[in-house]
Amino acid sequence: MAENRGVVYVGAGKVEVQDIRYPDLVLQDGPGVNPLNVGRKCHHGVIVKVVTTNICGSDQHMVRGRTTAPSGLVLGHEITGEVVEVGRDVEFIQIGDLVSVPFNIACGRCRNCKQQDTHICQNVNPDRPGSAYGYVDMGGWVGGQSEYVMVPYADFQLLKFPDKDQAMDKILDLTMLSDIFPTGYHGAVSAGVKPGSTVYVAGAGPVGLAAAHSAQLLGASVVIVGDLIEERLAQARSFGCETINLREHTNLGEQMEQILGVPEVDCAIDAVGFEASGHGEGASEAPATVLNTIMGITRAGGKLGIPGLYVTGDPGGVDKDAKEGTLKIRFGLGFAKAHTFVTGQTPVMKYHRDLMMAILSGKAQIAKAVNATLISLNEAPAGYEAFDGGASKKFVIDPHGLVKA
Repeated sequence: MAENRGVVYVGAGKVEVQDIRYPDLVLQDGPGVNPLNVGRKCHHGVIVKVVTTNICGSDQHMVRGRTTAPSGLVLGHEITGEVVEVGRDVEFIQIGDLVSVPFNIACGRCRNCKQQDTHICQNVNPDRPGSAYGYVDMGGWVGGQSEYVMVPYADFQLLKFPDKDQAMDKILDLTMLSDIFPTGYHGAVSAGVKPGSTVYVAGAGPVGLAAAHSAQLLGASVVIVGDLIEERLAQARSFGCETINLREHTNLGEQMEQILGVPEVDCAIDAVGFEASGHGEGASEAPATVLNTIMGITRAGGKLGIPGLYVTGDPGGVDKDAKEGTLKIRFGLGFAKAHTFVTGQTPVMKYHRDLMMAILSGKAQIAKAVNATLISLNEAPAGYEAFDGGASKKFVIDPHGLVKA
């Protein structure tokens, strides 16, 4: 049987590349696997040889020790690869197909999946609706920062690229379809971005940059990105965004007025999540900062897209409430301004085909926007360390050395 290696969470602040089990079409017991999922037969699944797999900010939350992820968990939910084995119940996906794997695991059979709410599938995670590869409390499906991975419900989930050679030429863009590009786009759509909109994006990490680029694709007149790290803000400016350094400026409305002539925007996107920091030099962690800020600077009747991750359990939370995901949010302000809040994981399948076509046509330049940076599987631990340090890069792992420099 072929060998397999993957990126494994060892403990707070540490990942290692280790030998791991080669996948088969049964979900085996292992770190983080829900006991009710052990032994689950997946004849509707395929084995994928991973071509690219990306390091995500959501992975970083676990690696920092800010979740209840167990040691030994194989990481990675952003997966693109070539099908090398198909289950007996697979009809339409074939060996050799180059595919994008949505990070949401979805059965295609339940009520939510039939409504395109594939981010809250009812049949893949015994704990609660919604699942993902290599992620804590998501059912235990093995992660894809590896050489090979099993993907269930292949006919329903997989996005096949129409031409393999063309796809490989644009693989650094197409690899973003598994999560980050649909997530940023969902944030912009949820915020109601339309032609002429003024938009504020909180956070210039990869999701924030993807959201900013998505807002531009949707026709926004001005996109403003706020962050504490100047390197990330420079990346946002590289594709036409206005920026605000939140370490230097604490009055966001004042900065908005200098840019727009008014102290508010039409809509806002939270691309930070529960590890948010206060604003200003020396500010400490304050998990409700972004949510309260965007309510303050979004016009009455505006929408707030919230793709930033919030959790129900945070061992490193700043207080007892934060440890269970209870935040001090000014909900009365949101009510008074008649804001619409849209939260939750992104239903990738709602967007990924359209975004694929935008990439293949040259309309979308997502790899450039997020500064896609190719690394080997062995370099993954260093990639995690650099990303944690604030590097303005989206690290793309190439486990088999298949991507051209």
